Amino acid sequence: MNIILVFLFIAPLALSAGAEKDFSSFDPALSPETRSRFAMLDDVRILANGLLQLGHGLKDFVHKTKGQMNDIFEKLYIFDRSFYELSLQTSEIKEEEEQLRQTTARLQINNEEIKNLSREMNSKIEDLIQNKIQLQEKVWGLEDKVTKLAITQPSMEEREEISSLKAFVEQQDNDIKQLLKVVEDQHIELDRQHNQILELEDKVPEPSVCLFSEFVISPNTEGVNGLTIHSGQPYLLFIWRCASDCTALFNSGTRSSGVYTIKPHGSEAFDVYCEMKFGSAWTVIQKRVDGSLDFNQTWDAYISGFGDLNEEFWLGLNKTYSITKQGDYILRIELQDWKDNKRYIEYAFSLGGPETDYTLQLSRMFGSIPNALPEQTELRFSTADHEVDITNNFNCPENYLGGWWHSECEETNLNGKYVTPRSRGRLDRRKGLYWKPKKGRYYLLKSTKIMIHPTD
Repeated sequence: MNIILVFLFIAPLALSAGAEKDFSSFDPALSPETRSRFAMLDDVRILANGLLQLGHGLKDFVHKTKGQMNDIFEKLYIFDRSFYELSLQTSEIKEEEEQLRQTTARLQINNEEIKNLSREMNSKIEDLIQNKIQLQEKVWGLEDKVTKLAITQPSMEEREEISSLKAFVEQQDNDIKQLLKVVEDQHIELDRQHNQILELEDKVPEPSVCLFSEFVISPNTEGVNGLTIHSGQPYLLFIWRCASDCTALFNSGTRSSGVYTIKPHGSEAFDVYCEMKFGSAWTVIQKRVDGSLDFNQTWDAYISGFGDLNEEFWLGLNKTYSITKQGDYILRIELQDWKDNKRYIEYAFSLGGPETDYTLQLSRMFGSIPNALPEQTELRFSTADHEVDITNNFNCPENYLGGWWHSECEETNLNGKYVTPRSRGRLDRRKGLYWKPKKGRYYLLKSTKIMIHPTD
């Protein structure tokens, strides 16, 4: 636009100069004043023509600007409507979460009521047993009296009364036996149903989150997945189901990293931190970021786990084993030094159970840092209060701090003491958070993360 304006102002000057030259060449007899007057008229015409063209250009520019503003307003309208729809969806999600919390609270109340009913039933059973004992004692006493009466030859009325009383007692005894049989059958049926529920939990697809499934099964009818109730009363069943690991959560549609509840096969449910990355989900078993958590813990603490899943933590050997025994898993270790350089290494691995002190066996796959852990070697986990392998009378966990899969007391220990670059002493350095390949330099670490993921 600026170039057009400059052209419009320069063009009249050039044309006026040319016009003056032309007039002077055709009529040399004209005076300079006359020639100047004609030149001014021509300049006015040219300027008017330029202004007219400028007006047309401005008009086109205004039309274009109006069109662009209309497009902007239309996009703003679409954005406002999308934002409004998103707000509605958010409100619906909050309402569903509130309903889920209310359902969970109601189920907890129902669970307490069931426990109270079970206690009342046990109390009634004990009362019935006591009544049975008392009735048996009375029957024995009556038998003695009947024997004595038979000896003394009672009258006909007394015999009829005795027979009636004896029949009544026998009827009461039979009723008690039948009631006890019904109670025993109920216990057997409850145990059978519990076993069937456990089998069904392993067969059904894993959901994205843990939920209570509530079923009402009528008597003598086929219930959930072939479960049949043969007693005389309907049953209300509660089944608690969870995903087996973070990958199952991802496959069911979960895409946000955070704390979730999982339930590996054959194990109870527990919370883990799931990190969604690389187009899948990883279950984090260790995380260190700032040294706020002391990792110099006992054997029992390393078995059960410690820390905050949203900050620094150790998931626990028992929980990690319950996940990995479901199939083949990959172990990924992510490291960051104090210059904010990030590196990683991945292993195919196997983890033993408590009977082997959670033996770890590694096979390096790939990574961006040299390996610092022995491969194809059974490494037993140990702590200061549970040392399984002492080399030259040197206790690795006690001297290097923190539980780890030690091998010949090497200085690679991602559960060691958190050391900043200012700590230059040899003692702190050997107890610090380091990655030390056999042939290579020390990597003083600022943060670490250990994760697992199924190989498939």
